[in-house]
Amino acid sequence: MVDELGRVFEAVSGYFALLAEPMRVRILHAICQCEKTVSDIVAETGATQTNISRHLNSMYRAGVLTRRKEGAFTYYGVRDHALTEICRTVCVHIAARAEAGADGRSEMMDLARGLRVPAARRRLPRAGAPLRGAAAGVPGARR
Repeated sequence: MVDELGRVFEAVSGYFALLAEPMRVRILHAICQCEKTVSDIVAETGATQTNISRHLNSMYRAGVLTRRKEGAFTYYGVRDHALTEICRTVCVHIAARAEAGADGRSEMMDLARGLRVPAARRRLPRAGAPLRGAAAGVPGARR
């Protein structure tokens, strides 16, 4: 039981590690509403194409993004909408804490409010549902 729980905790830690890079959070923000080309993501984030491609590839291999080619363009979208919802929840939480603090950064709260996920994408696993994909400790597993 302890070993099994340890494996779950390792998988959860790996899942959260996807958000440890600020650029990956920016990428999620860029594509949370709809899929976009690499060029669109580069323009929206202000990062280099090489940097964005490296992060997109890592996130795709982890199973949290979709990827499709159409002609000369590669489009990326969110496959794991739970990750987007987790990111949004944490952003709202941090912005609310900053707003309540002495620093008075209410613009953070305005930004966080803009991170809402469409209702159709808010499908989280039901309580007690078996873990799948990266959450089950199978990196890169596809759903």
